[in-house]
Amino acid sequence: MVSEGPGKSSDYTKNIFFLDLSSATIQKNIELTTRVSELEEELAVWKQARSATVDTAEREKRVYDDQVTLLKKRVAVLEAVHSPQEDSMILCVIDGSGNFFSESFLSAGQQGGRAAAQCLAKGIAQYLHNEKIQPRGRFSFWVSLYFDRQGWSKSLVARGICTAVEFEAFLVGFSEASPYFLLVDVGYEKDATSVKVKEYLQTYTRFPQTIKVFFGGNDATYLPAFSALDNAKLLDKIIVLKGRNNLPAGLSSLLVPTLEIDNLFMSQKPSNNVVPTSTAQMVARESSTIDTTMDGVLSSPSPPLIPLHKQDPPPCNEHYLMTCNKGALCKYSHEYVLSPEQLSTLATNAKKAPCNFLRHGLQCPYGEQCCWGHVCPRGTSCFHYSKGKCWFKGGENGRRLMSSNLTTYGNTSADMHGEILPN
Repeated sequence: MVSEGPGKSSDYTKNIFFLDLSSATIQKNIELTTRVSELEEELAVWKQARSATVDTAEREKRVYDDQVTLLKKRVAVLEAVHSPQEDSMILCVIDGSGNFFSESFLSAGQQGGRAAAQCLAKGIAQYLHNEKIQPRGRFSFWVSLYFDRQGWSKSLVARGICTAVEFEAFLVGFSEASPYFLLVDVGYEKDATSVKVKEYLQTYTRFPQTIKVFFGGNDATYLPAFSALDNAKLLDKIIVLKGRNNLPAGLSSLLVPTLEIDNLFMSQKPSNNVVPTSTAQMVARESSTIDTTMDGVLSSPSPPLIPLHKQDPPPCNEHYLMTCNKGALCKYSHEYVLSPEQLSTLATNAKKAPCNFLRHGLQCPYGEQCCWGHVCPRGTSCFHYSKGKCWFKGGENGRRLMSSNLTTYGNTSADMHGEILPN
């Protein structure tokens, strides 16, 4: 037997070494490859988590930015409301093609128009009171009704709801209720009303002086306009006046607050199968619609026989002695026809009530024309002044108002100079 030489043994050892090294290298490569795969999977998970986190952060930032924008707008509105230099507005716009006033108002002619205006104003005033929306200082209440005058007249007359004379008298009464109540005849073209009302909403909601807009229209065609207002963060200014139709699903999903005033609008649009009132009945109604004098002038209510301060409601001092800017929201009467003696009594009693401007430390813009008192009528002999409790400050120097707990024969001091309070 021939033994292997030293060279062959050395080669064998080398081969074994390289085989072991190769196996170890392959095993290490396998382990590293596996680890790389695991790390790549882990990296993918972290990337996905990071992407989700970034997306969430961006969404939250957008929500935050939107909230900041909305709060800035609300702050601007509040600043406008509470600024003594800025007059704020409560607006109401009605789509007359979809909502119109109840038959009982229409058939009552001019008085029905005034009653409809008063019903609308009282309902909105009560809503503002319930929701504690009470801007300080002065603000005006505007109503705009867009409708097809000729179309409604023909439809109402044909269905016996009212005569043409009653309808025209109704419009006169509604318009006369306040200088801020506007009737806009859009004609008979299709969509003429909605086009104008949409533009009204888009324009006036953007004014910082606009506190709320009461919208009398339930048609689904307004959904794009409401979506645009929602995107502009202005939808919180809108309150929907509910009419005869339910709110469209899209409008309900926007969670817009609603106000329903009982018996204000028709419960349903007049049906086409209603038999028109006979000609004789229509003529009889037209002849009795308006009570006139021998000269054809509208007759006026007689002067009140009981004392003015016991009337319910009492006469409005500012209406009879200056100018009342509350319109239909005024809780005092503008309807009495007062004699010169009654006007003199009203003026005397009004001077006993301190001017509201002076109560707030402001200069009265009406000056000597103001119907309210600028000085204590009792001067230095005032009993309350001696006790330090006079409503006016400084009797000998034209003492000014310091407190508001005053009750007088007409309006209270809290109602002076355009502060609109709910009835």
